[in-house]
Amino acid sequence: MNTLKYKRPKGTRDIIPEEFELREVLLEKIKKSIRAYGYKFIITPTFEHTELFIRSIGDSTDIVEKEMYTFHDKKGRSYTLRPEGTAPVIRAFLENSIMPPAKLAYIMNMFRAERPQKGRYREFWQVGVEAIGIKDPLIDAEVIEMGYSILKELGAEKLVVLINSIGSIEERQAYKSALLDYLNEKEQDGTLELCNDCKRRKNRNPLRILDCKIDGPKLKDAPKLKEFLSNESLKYFEEIKSYLDKWKVNYREEPRLVRGLDYYNHTAFEIVSEKIGVEDTLLGGGRYDSLVEDLGGPATPAVGWALGLERIINYFYQIPRISGPFYFVATVNEFSKGYAIGLLKKIREWKIPSDMTYEPKSLKAQMKIADRLNAVKAVIVGEDEIKLQKVRVRDLETGKEVLVPEKDLVKIYEEEMARRKGKEVL
Repeated sequence: MNTLKYKRPKGTRDIIPEEFELREVLLEKIKKSIRAYGYKFIITPTFEHTELFIRSIGDSTDIVEKEMYTFHDKKGRSYTLRPEGTAPVIRAFLENSIMPPAKLAYIMNMFRAERPQKGRYREFWQVGVEAIGIKDPLIDAEVIEMGYSILKELGAEKLVVLINSIGSIEERQAYKSALLDYLNEKEQDGTLELCNDCKRRKNRNPLRILDCKIDGPKLKDAPKLKEFLSNESLKYFEEIKSYLDKWKVNYREEPRLVRGLDYYNHTAFEIVSEKIGVEDTLLGGGRYDSLVEDLGGPATPAVGWALGLERIINYFYQIPRISGPFYFVATVNEFSKGYAIGLLKKIREWKIPSDMTYEPKSLKAQMKIADRLNAVKAVIVGEDEIKLQKVRVRDLETGKEVLVPEKDLVKIYEEEMARRKGKEVL
């Protein structure tokens, strides 16, 4: 038995044809929904200057500290495979002089060196939206409602929006001081022992401790961020919730929700499914009013989210068995092969998926190949069919055959596709 010489890198995966077809269906639905809200799609380079992510995400975040794939080129310049989409989109927004207000969306692969587990990979795909140049509770609520609606349309069930206001930079700074005093006091009296990650976070970004799966639950009596918000920030948050109530979006306030990236302010949210019984976030995002300015642009408000495509597929779908070519052209003998080759070219010009065998084989062997390819119908060509200027079409599921003119192959295909509409994988 031969041993494989090469395997894919740990934390990556092959997207085989069956899953590719499922993804195509999902992404078409997602793109249609996003465009309905006025967004246009953008693609940024797979790698960027490392400083872009350090400046935007924050050097105290797990992504920058532990998860980025960074490399140096021959001239010693530092580049990083994109670990998230917002910073590159904002960089592209500035560099290409896109005028605000702008609604930009993306579908791109990301890279993070985190521990591989179900729904989490080192190369993964995200769909994201960024509404740039608008600051109003209505746009925050609309962005949340859009993500909630898209997940429902994709088949996610028992969805809950977890939402919090993390205030302005100044309000958050005041809260950080109070939280740090609380942590120091609890550590000194021996009632709190932080994990190694949170010991490191404490003096760099103590808010991240609230988000920790280990230490977050220990801080039930810690100061609440909401207590440090101004009346203006509280009013903004209440207006967002009033829109969500109006649109019947199922949400819950989550006081410890801060999100993992430094650029967020005011609105922070995640969407989870209670059906899957895990705490994995299907979609997450928030407002980031200082990021454009931090990256060298004018003060420009923005809000957005990203969803993980692999998580949707892993939690809510089984990879289907897909149909192969719609038509499989088979020949009765060598004489009819030349005619069949011309017919196959014509069917492909009609943009109908089709195939045939290339080596000489018996009709029985050709039918076995058609079945193995999961073809829908066989188009059988022999001397009799050529004389009649017709083809024999066999349904490979029922075995039923009809003799029709070539041009009817288009009609048969269109009728079958219409019959299957609504019965696809979604």
